[in-house]
Amino acid sequence: MKYLFTFIWSFLLSHMVTYVVGSILGATYSFETGNFLTVGLFILVLFIPILLPKDGQTAEK
Repeated sequence: MKYLFTFIWSFLLSHMVTYVVGSILGATYSFETGNFLTVGLFILVLFIPILLPKDGQTAEK
């Protein structure tokens, strides 16, 4: 269920950013660009917990 909501929020936020930035730059809205950003943001958000250390773990030097 968390993956579904992550995808929905990624979809909404990336399309909002695509619309706002396109409006500021005077470009037309591109649904395809929003979809590319959705996939990228979704993958990025999924990998953040994997890359962060677990609680109580520190990097050994």
